[in-house]
Amino acid sequence: MIVSLPKTVRRLYMMIMFVALSYLLYYALSLLGEWVSPIEDYGIPEGSAVRAFHDGEPVTRSDDGLNTRQRLRFYYWYGE
Repeated sequence: MIVSLPKTVRRLYMMIMFVALSYLLYYALSLLGEWVSPIEDYGIPEGSAVRAFHDGEPVTRSDDGLNTRQRLRFYYWYGE
C-alpha cells in the first residue's frame, strides 16, 4: 500500500484546522450565551419584599425609575 506523504499531511492539517475552528466556535457561542443569560442570583432575599404592581391606578413610574413595561420585562427576564 502506497501512502502519499503530502496528501496525508494535507488531511492531517485539515483535521487539525477543523477541530481548532470547532473549539473556537464553541468558545465564542459559550461567551455569547453567558453574555445573554441573566445573572443567577437565587440566594435568600435580604430586606423587605415589595410589590411588583400596585392595585388600582396604573403606575407610570416607580421608585426605581422603571415604568410598568420595564418592570414586567425584568420580572420575566430574571424569573422571580
